[in-house]
Amino acid sequence: MTGRASAREVIALVADSFTELTYPRRDFTPDGPLAWPGYDLSRARAAERTGETESVVCGTAIVEGTRAVLIAFEFGFLGGSLGERTGDRLEAAYTYAREHRLPVVPLVATGGSRMQEGMLALGQLQRVARQSALTSRAGLPQVAVVRDPTTGGGWATLGAGADVVLALPGAQVGFAGSRVRPADADPAAYTARAQVAAGSADAVVRPEELRETLGRWLRLLTGASDEPAPVPEPLGARDLPVSGWDAVRRARSPRRPRAARYLDAYFTDRLAISGDRCGGTDPDGMLCGFGDRRGRTVAYAAQTGAATRPAGYRTATRLIRLADRLGIPVLTLVDTPGAANDAEAERQGAGAAIAELFATLATIRTPVTTLVIGEGGSGGALALAAPGRTWATPDSYFSVIAPEAAAAILKRPPEEVEATARQLRIRPQDLAELGVIRTDDRRTP
Repeated sequence: MTGRASAREVIALVADSFTELTYPRRDFTPDGPLAWPGYDLSRARAAERTGETESVVCGTAIVEGTRAVLIAFEFGFLGGSLGERTGDRLEAAYTYAREHRLPVVPLVATGGSRMQEGMLALGQLQRVARQSALTSRAGLPQVAVVRDPTTGGGWATLGAGADVVLALPGAQVGFAGSRVRPADADPAAYTARAQVAAGSADAVVRPEELRETLGRWLRLLTGASDEPAPVPEPLGARDLPVSGWDAVRRARSPRRPRAARYLDAYFTDRLAISGDRCGGTDPDGMLCGFGDRRGRTVAYAAQTGAATRPAGYRTATRLIRLADRLGIPVLTLVDTPGAANDAEAERQGAGAAIAELFATLATIRTPVTTLVIGEGGSGGALALAAPGRTWATPDSYFSVIAPEAAAAILKRPPEEVEATARQLRIRPQDLAELGVIRTDDRRTP
């Protein structure tokens, strides 16, 4: 299958079965609401060429065992453009999804709004955006698959507005279509891979893997649960550190297990989200996604041991808010020397990104479980820690500031760093005595 597959072909690619919905009727005056000369003839030719009567096909489907509402665009019908009748079908599909508590899967291939219907066509974007927002508010997931091409308002609503965005290889994806962008624009910026790199899409998925991947996402995102995520078993040292500096050395050891090992041991299956939807990613500092833990879905946001960048905090916020809306418990793994503090991080809004994550964790309803698995460096680590539900491994520490920085601020010589680490009381046993972390054993469901 290529990126220009028909609506019916892409439905067959992802669905085990499909039942088309009944569409509302709308009668137009000749040549549409603007009396655009030749519009009726263009529609008739498009119908003859594609076998469709409009630019979207909507219905219910079974995707790898999960029932969902599919919205498949037919690009061969006037470029998959949105008009009033398109809006009727989309509204009906979203309404059906809410009434029957089903996830929505837009399979998008569109050039944008239909010129022959003018502002009435452009206004369909507001209509679609409202339906998408109502569906999100109802706690139902939306997983978009962007095909070739996905541009204009279709990208800015059904595509980029979904909870998870998957893209087919080679797809043209961007707000500006190929005929309206600047002549000197870099075409590579308007591709599926560029959107993933910019944090606006989550993954590029090959057509032959699309059904399985989409099925996994639908299973995970429909797995609501009221039970907190169990605390992971420690994978490193079992004995407690003898001193504050010993705790620091253990946490900084290159042999200590990092987040990826914890996630692999904790989940039997997991899928990652990527990007903050604001133009940034932090793959080296933050891992976020959803996984299967003994038949239950758990969302995860895990620091990797590197300094966390603003995009990492914003991606974690995106993940936690989505989990809260879907009723999915969250596991966070704390492991960072601190937030990135270079000039670029400041330009990217480090303080605002951390503040947003603090506020999110303070106000969500879904349960959050936190395990400190390495370095707990100041506010950059605390932002990911659940108030009142934080545990720590024996090879970790949590500190108001790194011992070296504390000594420097206090104008102490380097040889007093170890003594400063002791005074800060940063060992796991110190933190438990201070009431900062919990010690009760909640490691099994």
